[in-house]
Amino acid sequence: MFDEKPMQDSVLAKDAPQTGESHLPADHPPVAKEKVGVLVANLGTPDGYDYWSMRRYLNEFLSDRRVIDYSPWIWQPLLQAVILTKRPFSSGAAYKSIWNEEQGESPLMTITKAQTMKIRDAMVERFGDDVIVDFCMRYGNPSTQSKVRMMAERGCRKILFFPLYPQYAGATTATANDQFFRSLMAEKWQPPVRTVPAYFDRPSYIDALAKSVERAYGVMETKPDILVCSYHGVPQRYLMEGDPYHCQCQKTTRLLRERLGWDKSEIVTTFQSRFGPEEWLQPYTVEEVARLANGGKKRIAVIAPAFSADCIETLEEINEEIRESFEEAGGEHFTYIPCLNDDDAHIDALCETITDNLKGWIE
Repeated sequence: MFDEKPMQDSVLAKDAPQTGESHLPADHPPVAKEKVGVLVANLGTPDGYDYWSMRRYLNEFLSDRRVIDYSPWIWQPLLQAVILTKRPFSSGAAYKSIWNEEQGESPLMTITKAQTMKIRDAMVERFGDDVIVDFCMRYGNPSTQSKVRMMAERGCRKILFFPLYPQYAGATTATANDQFFRSLMAEKWQPPVRTVPAYFDRPSYIDALAKSVERAYGVMETKPDILVCSYHGVPQRYLMEGDPYHCQCQKTTRLLRERLGWDKSEIVTTFQSRFGPEEWLQPYTVEEVARLANGGKKRIAVIAPAFSADCIETLEEINEEIRESFEEAGGEHFTYIPCLNDDDAHIDALCETITDNLKGWIE
């Protein structure tokens, strides 16, 4: 859709430092006009689907103690000697199957850029050039630290950090915030900051989800037997340790059902992307769709409310692996409803969330 560099160049040109402090001595470093930064963050993406790009990305991701909290003395030898020897090949093949060859990047990168540009346009319309909007990735590029540094150079004396995860989880929202705070440690002049809380129960977000379902169902000759809300999974143990993710996912499904005016039998919550030997949140999507097919639900639709943008877990895992599980069990009609991506209703919900969290900083 567009390259990252032109977007960065346009930001830098528009928001270049302006020295307006006439009282400063001649040898004083330039002082940029004060602005507010809005930094949106997503999970991340490898730079390519080749072995070494995948290995670098997976090493950073799977070394995060928020994601895999086993003792490093046990986990790191297994990761470095076994997992990172084989998994870059299989993960690389999966990424290759969905790669945006025209832009030379993953769909997550393409969509996040589009979301950022639309948010930036909306913020400029509301606040003029007093707000700078950009994006970063928790893993891979562009890094959180590089974008915090850029915002500081552009004069951002306040930064709103917005992890694009509707539901809070330690392995997503918290680790993004961790990296943001680590990046601030490198700044000589730390700005006041805010982090945006989970927005899973915002009416505007639920309405955007419902509209996407209504659009998908509206073009079908026959309505699916059931809608599967598939969320990324986490170990069951995390729920027992106080992580609110499971409860927030369940509430998202309930609010979506209520907004659609459906019966409880028409929608189900499941969890995907299980990794490792321990028990994760259940039911597992890949098993549940097969059970549904065996139980006579021959037409299903799947939506992924935990993802703000389509990525490897939706375009490859849901649309290939989970679809295959359903069809092999006798399922006949499988529909994947895309993530909200840069849909206008989604952008409106994100901008509403940003505006609410900027109150007191800028009007």
